[in-house]
Amino acid sequence: MAAGDSALSICSDALILLGAAPISSFNEGTDEANTCDRLYPDVRDATLQMYPWSFSFKKVQLARTINTPVNEWTYEYTLPSDRIGPPRAVFNSTSVGARPMTRWEIYGDKILTDETTIVIDYQYSVSESVMPVYFIQLLKYQMAWHLAEPITDQVQKTDYWKTIALGSPGENNRGGYMRTAMNIDGQGNTPQMIEDYSLIAVRY
Repeated sequence: MAAGDSALSICSDALILLGAAPISSFNEGTDEANTCDRLYPDVRDATLQMYPWSFSFKKVQLARTINTPVNEWTYEYTLPSDRIGPPRAVFNSTSVGARPMTRWEIYGDKILTDETTIVIDYQYSVSESVMPVYFIQLLKYQMAWHLAEPITDQVQKTDYWKTIALGSPGENNRGGYMRTAMNIDGQGNTPQMIEDYSLIAVRY
């Protein structure tokens, strides 16, 4: 993690990248502070949702509500309040080796299903204090991009910092520093291996 980093320090560093003065508080009353205060939460959560970052997931068992869905489904469960985006996986068991299920549906902040037990893997709005260094750096570039026009009134700087953060349009938001951050994040995942494939097996 990047010790000492906060929403304020990320925004201040982004302003410095734009040649502006850093801010000391989101409530200091300057245009820079007000703009950062309005934009940062959405930029942070949007950047988290752009990729399944390894540090941004939780696994929790959901609480069933007392309500009964009108039709189709039997049970209703409340989704976590810190969730961003849909669940990555839904399980009907807390047992070791449980496999994701496919029959469920989201309505608002509820998940509907016929199962009596629901466990989900979901992405959440991570505190800056636990974000790794590579993601903090990506957030600074993302904020520089989003702050460039309102702070400097220069569209060229907006285009420049977007390219630094995400690469060229042809790279589908997977270039620039985003690619570096994804590569670093992926180093902590188990490599995917083909253990049994019938077309390979018949050759031996």
